[in-house]
Amino acid sequence: MLRSAARVGAIGRNTKRAYVLLRRAASTSAPQETDVVIVGGGPAGLALASALSSSALARSALKVVLVEAGDLSKVAGWVPPPVTWRDKSLTLKPQEIGAWNYVEDGRTCPIDEMQIWDGISDARITFSAHDDHAIAFSPPGAPSQMSRMTENLNLQRALLRHLHETSAVEIADKVKVQSIQREEREGGGWPLVHLSDGRVLRARLLVGADGFNSPVRAYAGIQSYGWAYDTTAVVATLFHHPRTSFQAPNTVAYQRFLPTGPIAFLPLSPTASSLVWSTKPHLAKALLASDPGVLASMINVAFRLPEVSLRYLHNVILDAASSGAPITTEKLQQEIAWRERSHSIDSRSAYSLAADPTGVPPADADLLPPLVTSIQPGSAASFPLRFNHADEYIGDGPGARTVLVGDAAHTIHPLAGQGLNMGLGDVEALSQCIHQALLTGGDIGSRTALLPYARARYFENHKIMAACDKLHKLYSATAEPVVWARSVGVEVLNELDSVKAAMMLAAGSRPSRARPSGAQLGANLAATGLESLARGVSGVRTLTEGVANLAGAGVQRLLQTLSDSQRR
Repeated sequence: MLRSAARVGAIGRNTKRAYVLLRRAASTSAPQETDVVIVGGGPAGLALASALSSSALARSALKVVLVEAGDLSKVAGWVPPPVTWRDKSLTLKPQEIGAWNYVEDGRTCPIDEMQIWDGISDARITFSAHDDHAIAFSPPGAPSQMSRMTENLNLQRALLRHLHETSAVEIADKVKVQSIQREEREGGGWPLVHLSDGRVLRARLLVGADGFNSPVRAYAGIQSYGWAYDTTAVVATLFHHPRTSFQAPNTVAYQRFLPTGPIAFLPLSPTASSLVWSTKPHLAKALLASDPGVLASMINVAFRLPEVSLRYLHNVILDAASSGAPITTEKLQQEIAWRERSHSIDSRSAYSLAADPTGVPPADADLLPPLVTSIQPGSAASFPLRFNHADEYIGDGPGARTVLVGDAAHTIHPLAGQGLNMGLGDVEALSQCIHQALLTGGDIGSRTALLPYARARYFENHKIMAACDKLHKLYSATAEPVVWARSVGVEVLNELDSVKAAMMLAAGSRPSRARPSGAQLGANLAATGLESLARGVSGVRTLTEGVANLAGAGVQRLLQTLSDSQRR
C-alpha cells in the first residue's frame, strides 16, 4: 500500500512537471510584445514606471510591464500603526520624486542641517540649508531643506498610487522571472523574459532594477567589481523626548565618525529618529543580542563619550556576550557613570546621560542628538555593507537591449545616505533618454539611444561612491598624522561657506543654477579632497592650493602657515 501511495505521488509530481514544461513551451511560441520590461518593484523600478507613465508621449507610444516577485498589494494597502515607524527609512531629495504629492507628508521629516564630527579629535563640520551661500546658489522657489526622511513603504505606496491613477503600466506582481533568453533572430534578437505565470515577454528594452544580485545583469553578461567591508550596519527606530521650546525642532541629522565606523542619527518626527550605525560585525551581533536598554545606552554614549571609553565599553559588552551572560542595562549604566566621572563630564552638560532633557537645555545641547529613551520593538536589525559597481550600465552583444539602474548598477556605503538618490538620478536620466528617443523616432532599446544615460550617470555615481569609500577608510585610521591632517582639513573647510554650499550641491541637496567657477571648484573638492587628505599630512598643502581662489586672505594665510609648518 505504501508503495502504491509513493507511486501515485511520483506520477502526480511528474504530471505537474510535464504540465509546467508544456505550458512554458506553449508560451514561448507566442511571446507577448512589450516595449519596456522593468524587473524589480522597489523604489527605483517603481520610480521609472512612474516617470514613464507621467509622460503623455510615453503613455501613447509604449507598452510598459513591471515585474515584481513580491506582493505589491500589501505595499499599496499599507496602513502603518500610529506612532510607529518602519526600520527602513530613506533620505530623499524632494525634487527627485515625481509622485511626491502621493507621499503621506505626516510621515516625512525635513533635514535642515547636518552636523558631522570626528570621533577622536572632535573636529566638526556643519552643513545648513539656511546658510546664506547655500540659499544664494539655489534657484528661486527651491525647498529650504537639504533633504527629507521617510519610510521606504511610504515612498513605494506613493509611487503605486500614482501608477494606479495613470493606468499606463501593467504591474505583474507575485510573479518571478524564471529565466531570460536571447531571441534567436537574424541581426540580433530581443530579450525573452520567461515568467512564473507562464508568460514570455519580448522586450524592446529590458531594465534591471532588481537589486544587488541582479538576474538582468547576469543575463546581459555585465561584470562588476567591489568588495565587502568588514562592517555591519545596525538600524533601528529610536524614541526620545521632544526638543524644548528653547531649541530648534528635530530636523538636524547628526553623524559621528568612530574608528569602528560612523553612527548616524536621522530625524523622523519630533519624538522619533532613525539609527544607522556602521560597526564591526562581532560588535553588531553582541549589541543586537543585548537588552534593548543596553543598545539604547550604547547609542547615547556613542555620540558623547571619548573614543577610549567607547573602546572599553565595547570590550565589556563583547566579554559579557562571549561568557553567555550579556550585561544588564543597570550594570552598563554604572560603567557609563564611572566613565563620565573619569572624564570630568559635568552632569548638567548635554554630554552626560544624567542631563535633564525636559528643563532648560544646556549651552551645548544643539551639538548632540537628543537622548534615546527607548527603541521601537522589532525595529533593530543589521545587514552587511559592501561596495559594488557594474563595469557598465548598458548591455552589448548577446546582452543588448538591457540597462541597469539603482542597486543593480551600484551598491554604496550608507554613510552619506546617497544610495537611493543615486538610483533616482539613474531613473531620471534613463527616462529622459527614452523620451528623447521617442521624440526623434529612435529605437529605445538601441545602444545609441542608451549611451547618453551611461555617460550622464556612470562617472557621477563613481565620484560619489569613491568619495564615500575614501571617507570610510580615512576615518577608520587612528594614526596621529592622519587624524591631525583630516581634523585640520575639516576645521578649515567648516570656515569656507562657499565650498560647503558647493559640496551640498554636489551631493544633490538642492537643484542648482549655472554654477560659478568657485562652485565648480568646490564640487571637485567634494569628490577628490577626501583622497588628498587620506594621503596624510601632505593633504593640508593640497587643500591650500585647491581653495586659493575661494578663501579669504585671512584663511589663506592660515592654510599657508599650516602648509609651511609641514615643510620644515
